[in-house]
Amino acid sequence: SMKRGKKTEEAAAEGENDADSASTKKAKKAKEPEAPVLYDDPPDKMTSKDGRSANMKITSWNVDGLRAWVKKKGLDWVREEAPDVLCLQETKCSEKALPSEITSMPEYPYKYWAVSDDKEGYSGVAMLCKTEPVKVTYGIGKEEHDKEGRVITAEFPNFYLVTAYVPNSGRGLVRLDYRKTWDVDFRAYLSELDIQKPLVLCGDLNVAHQEIDLKNPKGNKKNAGFTPEEREGFTQLLENGFVDSFRELYPEQANAYTFWTYMMNSRSKNVGWRLDYFVLSSSLLQGLCDSKIRNQAMGSDHCPITLHIAV
Repeated sequence: SMKRGKKTEEAAAEGENDADSASTKKAKKAKEPEAPVLYDDPPDKMTSKDGRSANMKITSWNVDGLRAWVKKKGLDWVREEAPDVLCLQETKCSEKALPSEITSMPEYPYKYWAVSDDKEGYSGVAMLCKTEPVKVTYGIGKEEHDKEGRVITAEFPNFYLVTAYVPNSGRGLVRLDYRKTWDVDFRAYLSELDIQKPLVLCGDLNVAHQEIDLKNPKGNKKNAGFTPEEREGFTQLLENGFVDSFRELYPEQANAYTFWTYMMNSRSKNVGWRLDYFVLSSSLLQGLCDSKIRNQAMGSDHCPITLHIAV
């Protein structure tokens, strides 16, 4: 009947409209991706739980190549932040190749460098201090770990400061077994120090501890930095009397990351990982004022982090 034909036509037309609106929706969606959820570093808290004023400011930054970072004006940011101690990881630079912009910095008369023995332009950490430490040592006292220039320890009157660039388990987890050995040996090293004086550990620890510490936990369970083994290694460290300062202060804070891959506009979308930490001996907890993520600072695929503490 005529009537039925008309209905079919109408249905067909509506169907077309549906397809149209669906494809318009799709095009619209492609044009306007969902707004990224960013993290705003709140104002710095300068007083500790027990009412003391912060008297020590420490900044840690994985610079992903010191020379490139200096060219990208990393030192301008450092001068503005003006920490008492600046710890750098992944300097990728032999001592003789250090840029004069950093070796001549008068703000930090005491500068310490650890470099990789075997591989040029690999790993490497540094510590720059306004006041001279009592003593500075390199490595953790185990040859297999110490040839890669990953740890500097400075003893100050009231505490130790350890900066570390923890080995990455690598693509395809080729170094996961090595990393597990490292975790055990490094934990033993820190526990030994902790017996003598409380410590602050800072640096790129190459693990996102909990699901809240990275944007995409589900997709990364088998990837370096979020394997059960690495996460367990960090849990064990905390169980040995240490505290993740940021999580202590901000237990529920999501979207707070310190590393974003250069691929896929990850940083502008805030698709990141929290890999950089200030870990404290639990006896220093009373003096913890704030643990900051300076995610506005550019110059590397990591951002700097800063600790305010009363020691």
